[in-house]
Amino acid sequence: MAKANAFYAQSGGVTAVINASACGVIETARQHKDRIGKVFAGRNGIVGALNEELIDTGKESARAIAALRYTPAGAFGSCRYKLKGIEENRREYERLIDVFRAHDIRYFFYNGGGDSQDTAHKVSQLATAMDYPITCIGVPKTVDNDLPLTDCCPGFGSVAKYVAVSTREAGLDVASMCDTSTKVFVLEVMGRHAGWIAAAAGLAAEEPGDPPHVILLPEVAFDRPRFLAKVKATVDKLGYCVIVVSEGAQYADGTFLADAGGKDAFGHTQLGGVAPFIADMVKSELGYKYHWAVADYLQRAARHIASATDVEQAYAVGRAAVELALAGRNAVMPTIVRQRDQPYRWTTGEAPLKKVANVEKKMPKRFISKDGFGITPSARQYLAPLIAGEDYPPYRNGLPQYARLKRVLAPKKLPPFEV
Repeated sequence: MAKANAFYAQSGGVTAVINASACGVIETARQHKDRIGKVFAGRNGIVGALNEELIDTGKESARAIAALRYTPAGAFGSCRYKLKGIEENRREYERLIDVFRAHDIRYFFYNGGGDSQDTAHKVSQLATAMDYPITCIGVPKTVDNDLPLTDCCPGFGSVAKYVAVSTREAGLDVASMCDTSTKVFVLEVMGRHAGWIAAAAGLAAEEPGDPPHVILLPEVAFDRPRFLAKVKATVDKLGYCVIVVSEGAQYADGTFLADAGGKDAFGHTQLGGVAPFIADMVKSELGYKYHWAVADYLQRAARHIASATDVEQAYAVGRAAVELALAGRNAVMPTIVRQRDQPYRWTTGEAPLKKVANVEKKMPKRFISKDGFGITPSARQYLAPLIAGEDYPPYRNGLPQYARLKRVLAPKKLPPFEV
């Protein structure tokens, strides 16, 4: 195969380890200079391709690229931008082809979640639809852990670790003050339709009575009377109650508890405020003093407490993406394949993009306790290895030190394009 250039881009909400995948892609591509020329990174995801804003990663030192492994967020910029079908918006696809042709890009690596894998799949169809040969590989990433056909998703293990640790620490705080102060603490975590992150909080509990005492999952319809009875019984018994609620908690009819109105760039319902909603309910019905917190960006940006397993897997799928492309695979996504639980063993595999795009993997019933407020031993067995190990970034003056890239743009060759 003739030597050609590659394009890598980050998409959707970023994670503590998405840059580890970028590191895996770029370092592996540099090891195959006989097959891959330059590696361009899209400035702000696929929008960077449309705007012909291509960061030349060849201008970055080996040390700077290596530092991406322990740097959170999106080093090249991410975006929430979903390409429509080829026939619906041919103009954008023609622009992509023009940019790829102008810069001799024949490898496309798109790092993101379900919507991003849909974009990757659509780009993979360009070869036949628009007569341009391009090898397209999706690189998995999502804190929600809801991509199908992969045992877990890079980004999830670290947010799961952050939430489990935060739940344990906040639980100790509330327990120490509950006799005369706060009796209920509510932590809101991410998870629109799948409750994997909220479920991970359950790892904080090692003995009966340990928090979290109530986990509210999108997969379990919210029942107000049952919930309030559970909270009251817990406070009566233990003196306090710690609740972890997924942002996507919903009623039996599918209405979100925290529907903020409006849609995001991907067409999803805009959520926000389920923690204060639950806290106010507890206060008005039970009279307990409460505190609530929203993990929000903190949970997905916390590289200082990342899971070593997650970091290794994020790098591995980046490396595997390049290896799959060089092996002639197209329209696929590298996956994590669990080989055994104890000791935990895993390897990488692959899945076709057409079976990954726009498919959400929810919590299976066997992972949810009978009362719907907790996790089962099976869930614990699945989750525990994913938060294992520490992979600290280097520190200086008490603060973590992260990569600072030059982000030099390649010279443009085409007229401007309005996105």
